[in-house]
Amino acid sequence: MTLKRIPTAYGHRYTLDGKKVMGVTTILGKGIPKPALPNWSARTCGEYVDDNLEVINALPDRESIIATVKQSPWSQRDRAAVRGTDVHELAESLLHGREVKVPDDLLTYVEGYVRFLDKWQPEPILTERPVASRKWWFAGTFDAIYRLPSGETILADWKTSKGVYGETALQLAAYAGSEFYLDVDDAEQEMPEVESLAVVHITPSGTDVYRVGDREAAWKDFLHAAWTAKAEDRIKSQLGEAVEPPRVEGVA
Repeated sequence: MTLKRIPTAYGHRYTLDGKKVMGVTTILGKGIPKPALPNWSARTCGEYVDDNLEVINALPDRESIIATVKQSPWSQRDRAAVRGTDVHELAESLLHGREVKVPDDLLTYVEGYVRFLDKWQPEPILTERPVASRKWWFAGTFDAIYRLPSGETILADWKTSKGVYGETALQLAAYAGSEFYLDVDDAEQEMPEVESLAVVHITPSGTDVYRVGDREAAWKDFLHAAWTAKAEDRIKSQLGEAVEPPRVEGVA
């Protein structure tokens, strides 16, 4: 039954040997604290209100206002996710030398990415392949493994976010630490050795490359995050129902 990547309304999920397995990004979402997230959410709500006063004032009641404003951070997140998916598809096609049709709103992203390709001259080895580990019980999908003219092989992740963040190093280490990937025929193949891990940060102002400094530490930190993420359900069930004191014979 091996590894299966199953599309969902919110992205995708994985099963391994017929059983549910947690994805790498889900693990990092559950296992790494996000202290900046509440501030981002609150700021986004405030910006939405300031930018849409006429919309807010036209809503019929308090509950409608609250629901609309509460949704604004996730609407912004979803728009960014769609843009990221589109850029990923273009990046993969361009890495393989295919012709692409670029939407006007993504033109600056692609122009900077093309300059990256011209400068670095990466040769694609594998792109967008699902991976998994039976030993550590996780799955995921890496963006690319490519070879530079120097002969160096790099496992890379394309990011379109405003910044690059340390947890991406853990994400890359997890992909590299997987035991196998699925080829185009969905057959398991041993995960190839790569010399380096890197983030390819694709933005409207250009594309930059950030290498992972301590790959071994990133792998260990990922395993710690995975332990925390997988403990979530167990932690929730640590407390049972409310109980009465034990009865002692002869005591009223």
